[in-house]
Amino acid sequence: MTDRLSATFAALADPTRRAIIARLAMGETTVSDLAKPFDMSGPAISKHLKVLENAGLITRGREAQWRPCRIEPKALKVVDDWLDRYRQFWEERLDRLEDYLNTLQAETASRQKAATSETLSNKASVKKTRQAKKESRHGRKK
Repeated sequence: MTDRLSATFAALADPTRRAIIARLAMGETTVSDLAKPFDMSGPAISKHLKVLENAGLITRGREAQWRPCRIEPKALKVVDDWLDRYRQFWEERLDRLEDYLNTLQAETASRQKAATSETLSNKASVKKTRQAKKESRHGRKK
């Protein structure tokens, strides 16, 4: 038999079964109530329920004519634990990316500030040179 995680993912791969799980997350209900929103036969719904039950995602009971189904949240904990490892991995990666981008922005801002300062310095230098040439020309004319 496959491992619990594989069985859980296989069961959740079908959109009808995910919809059933979503409905059961709101509370226990009957098989007939679960079948109402779907355009499929009773045996088809039963097959979906059997897959969910075999994966440990739901339990089905029998109380006289009533067949209650309920979600088994502990089964989803296996998926959550598995996903949590990757969530941590990606959060660490995104934190490193954020640090890198902040470093790039700081470097860019520093270069822009230096370039602005250099431009202002060059403008002042050009202005002094023009002024000196102007004074030099006036001095020669005298």
